[in-house]
Amino acid sequence: MKSIAFYIIYLSSLLGTELDLQYDIAGGNRIEIKKAIKMVPEKQSLGMVYLIEHMSEDDLQTLSSSFLLNNCNLAYKAWEDSPWYTDISEKLFFDYILPYASLNENREEWRKELKQKSIPIIKNANSISEAVVLLNQNIFKEVGVIYSTERPKADQSPSESIKAGKASCTGLSILLIDACRSVGIPARFVGTSSWYNNSGNHSWIEIWDNGWHYTGAAEPTGNNLDEVWFAEHASKATSGDMKYGIFAATWGETDTYFPMDWLPGIKKYNSIDVTDKYKKFLLNKELIPISLRVLGPLGQRKAVRVIVENENEVIFEGKSKNESCDLNDHLIVLLQKGKTFTFKTEYSKEKLLIQNEQIVDLGIKLKSKK
Repeated sequence: MKSIAFYIIYLSSLLGTELDLQYDIAGGNRIEIKKAIKMVPEKQSLGMVYLIEHMSEDDLQTLSSSFLLNNCNLAYKAWEDSPWYTDISEKLFFDYILPYASLNENREEWRKELKQKSIPIIKNANSISEAVVLLNQNIFKEVGVIYSTERPKADQSPSESIKAGKASCTGLSILLIDACRSVGIPARFVGTSSWYNNSGNHSWIEIWDNGWHYTGAAEPTGNNLDEVWFAEHASKATSGDMKYGIFAATWGETDTYFPMDWLPGIKKYNSIDVTDKYKKFLLNKELIPISLRVLGPLGQRKAVRVIVENENEVIFEGKSKNESCDLNDHLIVLLQKGKTFTFKTEYSKEKLLIQNEQIVDLGIKLKSKK
């Protein structure tokens, strides 16, 4: 009995399929691509074909058959061995577990190592959501990676982030997505090229557990998903806008590309516009979000207790964010427009009439020498 892979190749030669186009793009590497189709186990054939049909031009011309076969085998094993196997459709598997990359990060074999790190973390999880929370709380400590703007580059692969010991929100998201996929959890890269106020870009992840849920990589909110520091920012994103919209990367074919802030103008990778999903964060328009920062003498952010008063009455208290947090992750307080408030720390005090959204910097001065 001939394999499914054989018939796929046979029909391709007779009728012409998407595979033919991919073989042409692969050029001199078509031998490796065809070898991957020919040698894949029969039960993994459809997955391999789907993977290859949606590969980028660069990958078609460079990836080896051994890389593709190993990725396919480990992805199927992760899916089939997971406690939630029956809850994940083949389509979800094809788009959000099987792919070896999210966007343009270096192609590497991360599945085996990340699975070894992840399985002990999630062994007692009772659901996909619980497993993701545990991974977000522990995987970065396990591999020794922290958030830092001093990372070598934005779009780091897992091994690059682990080697550097630091990553931005983009590298952290890629690492957490791959950790999820390594244990059979559908996960995808989500982000915006710019917040509505041009304060910067941001990346995070979504995972599937009877619907898509979101969380910031290395930004766990206790034991919960669907809670993030950037809720107010996300609520003001613009649907259909490649700069101010929110997009989720997908392996499947779409009419939308993923806008990468670190590679502007590159339109190679598919995405889904998920902006409207985040509109539920819309807040009371009479309240103005004020971001609070406490800066050290060299401009570094410090974690310091901040008090906000209205006519000598304390109405808010919290701790500012330090350099371990995303650059756009501030302590935020919602204040009534047109009123005057006092912002206090042990180091400084400032009085301000609230008219528009803004960042309030409360400085720490250098001590004078005696």
